[in-house]
Amino acid sequence: MPNVRVMLSAEQKIEEVEGISPDNLPDEILQSEQPLVLKGLVSDWPLVEAATRGADAADEYLRRFYNDTPVSESFGPADINGRIFYGEDLAGFNFAMRRTQLDEFLDELKKHRDDDNPPVHYVGSVSVDHILPGLRDDNDLNLGRFEPSVRIWLGNQTRIAAHYDVPDNIACVVAGKRRFTVFPPDQLPNLYVGPLDRAPAGQAISLVDLHEPDFEKYPKFREAMKHAQVADMQPGDAVFIPSMWWHHVEGLDSFNVLINYWWRSSPAFMGTPLDALNHALLSIRDLPEAQRNAWRDIFEHYVFAPGDDVTAHIPEAQRGVLSPIDELSARKIRALLLKRLNR
Repeated sequence: MPNVRVMLSAEQKIEEVEGISPDNLPDEILQSEQPLVLKGLVSDWPLVEAATRGADAADEYLRRFYNDTPVSESFGPADINGRIFYGEDLAGFNFAMRRTQLDEFLDELKKHRDDDNPPVHYVGSVSVDHILPGLRDDNDLNLGRFEPSVRIWLGNQTRIAAHYDVPDNIACVVAGKRRFTVFPPDQLPNLYVGPLDRAPAGQAISLVDLHEPDFEKYPKFREAMKHAQVADMQPGDAVFIPSMWWHHVEGLDSFNVLINYWWRSSPAFMGTPLDALNHALLSIRDLPEAQRNAWRDIFEHYVFAPGDDVTAHIPEAQRGVLSPIDELSARKIRALLLKRLNR
């Protein structure tokens, strides 16, 4: 019997924008604080045009650029129903990993293309330039002053649990249909996020199954769904996902390819906030309550809501780390942190 998939439905659709050129994305798109579906953004890419002719044509187009560099594949049995997730009681995972050649991976996808409920095969977050040099010559976005990391994701019917990314993101659907369900950052308390340091793809994920949400176990998820937005996307469509927005991604067809662009608006010399979170867990979370409250006020004063009075009384030349961060001062702070962490 074919596998029947039921998706918990979000009532609100992600806002759609049409008429945007991949050669000149405007700042109001790249700096939006809300997710946006960019209809038909990459519909003129040769890879998308190949995909509209069928999976075989897209498969053939990709192989043309492959340089024989091995890739990491996630694979799992049919009974996980495409869900890349943990094992029972969050002990281990429900899939395995192996190194393989991309053409062998594509052969495996093709072998199961007509299965009603195929085993899971998934290759994610691989640098396009690293394994498919030349592909971007005719299949690319111009992000202006930003220098994105461009990654490719391939697989059959897969479900990637809701997670956030630190960079801003434009995800381009080039083959197969995709469904994105997004949640604003303030829904974190309602998403029941799993371990921070051990997740299927490295990034912490929501433990709620959007196909079969257990509201007895995760009752606050009902509130999260009130704030969710959803988009069903065709080849050629793209979605802009702002930094820190949670997103659940589902490949709906037996052959799916997505290319995404990650970038940060902040300078490259700045550190990732996740490092600060891990350090705060190490040094602040388990302090006595009064001390935690004091540190909350200190962070508010210096980091989250600094006013002009924070440094007005200090001579400018003596403000040290309270001065605006540049590449030199960032290097000094890293050196100081390394020295103290290694003591």
